[in-house]
Amino acid sequence: MKELKPNARVAILLILFGSLATTAPSAQAAETGKSLSFAREIQPILARKCYACHGPDEGDRQADLRLDVREAAVDYGAIVPEDVENSSLIERIFSDDPDLRMPPPHAHDQLTDEEKQKLRQWIEAGAKYEAHWAFTPPTRPELPAVENSAWPRNGIDHFVLARLEQTGLSPAPEADRYTLIRRLSLDLTGLPPRPEEVDQFINDESSDAYEKVVDRLLASPRYGEKWARLWLDLARYADTNGYEKDRAREIWPYRDWVIRAINNDMPFDQFTIEQLAGDLLPEPTIDQLVATGFHRNTMLNEEGGIDPLEYRYYAMVDRVATTGTVWMGMTIGCAQCHSHKYDPISHTDYFRFMALLNNADEPDQILPDETVTKKRAELQTRIEKLQQSLSDQYLASISPADEETVEDVYEQRFTTWLKDEQQKAIDWTIVEPTAMQTNLPRLEVLDDGSIFSTGDITKRDLFELTFDLSSFKKPITGLRLEVLPDDRLPARGPGRAFYEGRKGDFFLSEVTAKQNDQQRTFESGSASYGKISIGSGTADAGNVFDNNGSTGWSTSGREGESHQLLLTFAEPVSPDAPLNLEMLFERHFAASLGRFRISFTTDQKPFQAKPFDAATEALLASSIDDLAAADKQQIERLFLLQTPELEKTRKQIEQLRNQMPEYPTTMVMRERPEDNPRPTHRHHRGEFLSPKEEVSAGIPLLFPQIETAEPSRLALANWLVSEQNPLMSRVVVNRQWQALFGDGLVRTPSDFGTQSEPPTHPELLDWLAVEFRERGWSRKQLHRLIVTSATYRQTSDVPAEDYRRDPENRLLARGPRFRISAETIRDTMLHASGLLSKKMYGPGVYPPQPESVVALAYGNEKWPTSTGEDRYRRSLYTFSKRTAPFAAFTTFDGPTGETCTVQRDRSNTPLQALTLLNDEMYLEMARAMARDVVDSVATPQAIVQEMFRRLVTRPATDAELETILAYHERQRQHLDDDAVAVKAVTGEEKSDSTTAAWILTARLLMNLDEAITKF
Repeated sequence: MKELKPNARVAILLILFGSLATTAPSAQAAETGKSLSFAREIQPILARKCYACHGPDEGDRQADLRLDVREAAVDYGAIVPEDVENSSLIERIFSDDPDLRMPPPHAHDQLTDEEKQKLRQWIEAGAKYEAHWAFTPPTRPELPAVENSAWPRNGIDHFVLARLEQTGLSPAPEADRYTLIRRLSLDLTGLPPRPEEVDQFINDESSDAYEKVVDRLLASPRYGEKWARLWLDLARYADTNGYEKDRAREIWPYRDWVIRAINNDMPFDQFTIEQLAGDLLPEPTIDQLVATGFHRNTMLNEEGGIDPLEYRYYAMVDRVATTGTVWMGMTIGCAQCHSHKYDPISHTDYFRFMALLNNADEPDQILPDETVTKKRAELQTRIEKLQQSLSDQYLASISPADEETVEDVYEQRFTTWLKDEQQKAIDWTIVEPTAMQTNLPRLEVLDDGSIFSTGDITKRDLFELTFDLSSFKKPITGLRLEVLPDDRLPARGPGRAFYEGRKGDFFLSEVTAKQNDQQRTFESGSASYGKISIGSGTADAGNVFDNNGSTGWSTSGREGESHQLLLTFAEPVSPDAPLNLEMLFERHFAASLGRFRISFTTDQKPFQAKPFDAATEALLASSIDDLAAADKQQIERLFLLQTPELEKTRKQIEQLRNQMPEYPTTMVMRERPEDNPRPTHRHHRGEFLSPKEEVSAGIPLLFPQIETAEPSRLALANWLVSEQNPLMSRVVVNRQWQALFGDGLVRTPSDFGTQSEPPTHPELLDWLAVEFRERGWSRKQLHRLIVTSATYRQTSDVPAEDYRRDPENRLLARGPRFRISAETIRDTMLHASGLLSKKMYGPGVYPPQPESVVALAYGNEKWPTSTGEDRYRRSLYTFSKRTAPFAAFTTFDGPTGETCTVQRDRSNTPLQALTLLNDEMYLEMARAMARDVVDSVATPQAIVQEMFRRLVTRPATDAELETILAYHERQRQHLDDDAVAVKAVTGEEKSDSTTAAWILTARLLMNLDEAITKF
């Protein structure tokens, strides 16, 4: 479409419109325009209808016109302040010509007459631009004056009531005490109140009775469990890796850290810093390292055909989007492929933000555990006791000749064995490389001469090492490769494979040696242990020099141990020239070595890898007279462990070693060394395979920049919680409001940008944001402030007319009313049934659910239903499998943990009712509740009241009692002569129809709408 230029505009307007009287400026219109707020009334129109083609994204910008920047719009002529006639924007939006009209007809998103008039009036008034409301720091507004000064209980109520009085509405009355304590309990702990707690509150006539309940609930350990669940939605927490294989991962210590941090009311700024950059704090604690699991919650693809670097990039994409959503309420992720269409975030800004997060490695952290330490110490004591008894057992097995003593025979056998071993022992010399080069990983020589690998790895890693052999006086006959464990490696190594089931593994495909550009071949090899993969046969050491990359050497299944590979040169290698060694690691998954050591020998005798470590072999190569007493004892123990007479004891020792429990681990972040930073590039169209120029780390230029020379994750975390970030405090308090009222003051909680809905109460949002910051970032204080307000304490039971006037409760003229979350529903039923466990923390558990839920997932995995107390733990602790989420949670809109979830859907479906009625898990709860109540309460009326109050808090009315008792009687009569049905209901061979009827009654009450609704 041809673009009109300013010099032709007036003439064309005269032709098209004939008379411009309808759009001519007027004093009245200009005055009306002055009262319009650009940020709240004009910018939302431009953002929704114009910015897609005339906004920040230069790639899709049409006609080289920007409407998000005043200078650009004015220079173009689209806007001529106070001159509607010459503003092409007005010309286009009022045009009847489909070739001129904006937005174009094919956009199917036309401006309304009201929006057109607002734009006209705004230009007539001077077309003043303002910064988007969310991009300016919040300031504390004055509390507005209200007519009904007796109603407000704190500052929140002034803002709410002022808005209500402006619209001619009045707040709803305060809810009754039954409603209030139920609402408070569900909101602050995620559990309904027990009847005795309700009675205590109802009968408490003190003026601070309500506040005492609030403080009790805030101090409960259940508080942290409740609010941790909401944070874990943001953190995309799950107990599996996601994608096709979706194997289990150990990340539950992060979940437990969140619970503890919230219960301890950790200030939100510290809560932020530790999760984003706990490893960068001075001398970080284990807890601070665990906290960095926030960004390890990204999914991990273990499919064989993938490029691990590509999926690492996708993880970074997720981390950028999640960080922007959680702490800024912005859709930064939209700038991955091009500059943001609506917000001033460029494509380069996106990758500069990524660079802040992109310089970390992702190890597993071994965690201290008193139970494991105690168990390991007990087993080690038993092992040492058996080892100390070896000598006595061996002596007892000896039958000496007449002139010999037992000791003589022992000494003779030991001497013979030692002489043989010393003759076979090889004198190895550790040699450190003089040069090291790889395709990507970083190699570092440690103090013991071993080499440690860090950085990124691929499915084809190549280590090139150069050795100076000039210290040797004889030709080199062989080399030894030791693969060594290290706590920094997955499963302690020695490999760097990070896939579940292969953690700590490696796969050495080929070893080649060159000297003076001439190949130095190997003629034989041996290994102390070797496999191709778990369950396969022993790997031939010769695989590493057979010129076949699909064969090789691995110590799969023996992670966390040291092993060795010995290679004999076909011809001795001269020490006069450097030796270049290449080690190729090539497999369908990334699996290079993490820690290893190279030694050489000049011995001419044949050598074979031994079933003990290199240190022990070095002792055997020494004269026994030169060894310390401890070393001699070690050699003697080695002799005893190899004798056939002690096979039974050796097996006992091995069995005890196999029982050694492993310490728990969790996934953490660790910043890369300063001398090995990971570069970040801008990727054209966001494609992994299209890296362009390298970018420096930083935040979008829209905001005040980080004031450090070398921005990092820690600098980002500090910036996010600083006053330079105008968004965070608003975003956080908005989410808390949303959790308590069902919707936030901003109804687009993941988007505070120009496409967002404006706040329903902008001054209240800013007031709360400032309060939150000035009260020390305390969530408990913020929650206390909100729940003690008169606004929160309103009843939701109001006349139908009030619902019609404000169906979404945007004006807050009544209390909240909405269905509770999936986890809260289950916890409510467990609590009411008396089954709920108070046990906190630890690995995920497996409540009952149909086997078919996980059967369709990859690998046809089983769901090992928990027994005992674990079966009834809070839903927060339920094992979360991304590709097969817990069915009862999915039914009630629980997330999968694949992406950051700011606001769950709330649906109302027949399947939900069917789940509560028929799911075996809920039927088990109905059985427990019925039996528990029947055993403790005397009369049918009291039984109904007790079950009713456990589920909905308030007492049942007389009419409700009558209806429920009538239902119970009908069920009893139906079951009287049906033993099969009674068994199906009670789950017992022998039971009676009355008990079965009470179970069905409990099931009915559990299915009440009121039982799963907060009101």
